[in-house]
Amino acid sequence: MKYNRTYNFSAGPATMPEPVLEEIRDEMMNYRGSGMCVMEMSHRSPVFQQIVDEAERDLRELMHIPDNYRVLFIQGGATLQFAMIPVNLMKNGVACYVETGAWSKKAIAEAKKYGDVHVVASSRDRNFCCIPDCSNLDIPENADYVYICENETIHGVTWNRLPDTRGHVLVSDQSSMFLSRPCNVSDYGLIYAGVQKNVGPAGMVVAIIREDLIREDLDPRTPIYMSYKTHADNGSMYNTPNCWAIYCCGKVFRYLRSIGGLEEMERRNIEKARVMYDFLDSSEMFTGTVDRECRSLMNIPFVTGNRDLDAKVVAAARAAGFDNLKGHKSVGGLRASVYNAMPREGVEALVEFLKKFEAENG
Repeated sequence: MKYNRTYNFSAGPATMPEPVLEEIRDEMMNYRGSGMCVMEMSHRSPVFQQIVDEAERDLRELMHIPDNYRVLFIQGGATLQFAMIPVNLMKNGVACYVETGAWSKKAIAEAKKYGDVHVVASSRDRNFCCIPDCSNLDIPENADYVYICENETIHGVTWNRLPDTRGHVLVSDQSSMFLSRPCNVSDYGLIYAGVQKNVGPAGMVVAIIREDLIREDLDPRTPIYMSYKTHADNGSMYNTPNCWAIYCCGKVFRYLRSIGGLEEMERRNIEKARVMYDFLDSSEMFTGTVDRECRSLMNIPFVTGNRDLDAKVVAAARAAGFDNLKGHKSVGGLRASVYNAMPREGVEALVEFLKKFEAENG
């Protein structure tokens, strides 16, 4: 059966691969002969344990995750990690953050509740249109970690070269670029990603943490759920996990492996982002807001320079079958999020629409 699906350019929850959705549809009423939907089954059942084990195995193979890293499926979304990271990793009470946009700003504000936070670099003075120079950061010796948001969903900037942390632990929020390109996990102490952008439904984070960073000696007032050790010791099932999200993410992990892994995914992402950026670079009406060398492959913000015209674009786009092009409320303008599951033809169709709009409204 064919469905009349819109091209969804939402920043999250976002579009998912159609083959994955079709497989989920086919298993909805009776998962592999269990007689029930995954949403109905016990998280303590052997059937669901197999789902969790397969999801972790496929993710490990997809990212080549070393054996000394744990994979955790944690509820609460990326926002919970803003607090969970300093609670677990601030052993000396000192951390360094790089400020590159809205989400790193939120993480900084939360971390300040738990210790001494050094903002060692910022692109605030450039309105977050770039990644600041991080080749010679002033990192205190007793800093517990250096934190980055590797792809800023709202401002559309991405890191193409990791900062020199001077031997300190690197923590990365990869929420809006997770699994979009190969990643050397060993470069990081902790990677986390809210799954609702590139992997699955909202309500869960995948955290990949080096084992030596999982501590027992936390403040005794720390909520049990806020300890990485709790999740590591209980196989991500200390309480009832987000069973549905784990199941859907596992489907996506396997799908990505089937198409050639992260190398192939990166190739596709580069191609379709180029379609959009080539248009923006040639347009007289639309302008990209990010420096070329820092442009995200996932989130592409752009403007006309006129708020009323921006709003007209959004309305016309929705009527034409292109949804969620409105920029974030904090920055305005327009934004096309072209995550893994957005097909190239969707980006090409959007560009043709924008060309037509420019010709008719220029």
